[in-house]
Amino acid sequence: MRDAATHKTLAFLKMHGLGNDFVIIDSRGGAAVTTPALARALGDRHRGVGFDQLAEIRDGEPDGITLDFWNADGSRAGACGNATRCVAQLVMGDEGDQLSIRTARGALEARREDGTLWINMGHPQLAWDEIPLARDVDPLHMPLDGDPVGVGMGNPHCVFFVPDAGQTDPAGRGPAVETDPLFPEKTNVEFAEVRARDEIRMRVWERGTGITLACGSGACATLVAAHRRGLTDRRVRMELDGGWLDLDWREDGVWMAGPTALVFRAELDADFLGAL
Repeated sequence: MRDAATHKTLAFLKMHGLGNDFVIIDSRGGAAVTTPALARALGDRHRGVGFDQLAEIRDGEPDGITLDFWNADGSRAGACGNATRCVAQLVMGDEGDQLSIRTARGALEARREDGTLWINMGHPQLAWDEIPLARDVDPLHMPLDGDPVGVGMGNPHCVFFVPDAGQTDPAGRGPAVETDPLFPEKTNVEFAEVRARDEIRMRVWERGTGITLACGSGACATLVAAHRRGLTDRRVRMELDGGWLDLDWREDGVWMAGPTALVFRAELDADFLGAL
């Protein structure tokens, strides 16, 4: 991948998982190029490309890669499950069986099982100071209206259980919860309707981005919250605004599977890069 400061253009890809859309920059073989300014410019859906998150691929261990994640406001994200699935599909293609992915969350594993690509998003963070919360409260019953559950999946999540997820207003409730003092790093906010022991409907407000059609780490956090409350089994199907994910909380972490799509490949113009 070429350095935006010294070359005329910068190649990128657009992908999505359930409508959760990503700009992906492949910097393997070179230096990382993403800056807060570049992430903000690319994230602008009117003057840039638009994305829910940006993922930059860097060199990793042998037979592996490293992934960095950015939000549309130029802030860093510690984890992004759907982007991880997209990149794993991009790198592995239809033939690869396994891939190691290094993120700020730690080492994640992508593995193909019976033709389906699964991503292990790791063990959930359940202690108040790991999520993190600002003070020692019970993450299973946090002191906010609606009795939400706190879960860390490499980034913080606040999960509300509601009678009808379709009737929730993430844009109305999400921003205030995202920035509540209880969350020193802000938080993602999920609104989940448990339909059965093996089925959940969820909508999400993502910190630094807003409403998205899906959130992989949020789906994982919602499963963990639901099972810990005794509402579901450890394996569920989850319907998000953009489609369905399969989730399985196993002994070695929370695994996730679902569709991905490559939309297009393109290059950023020199004038666009020069204006940053």
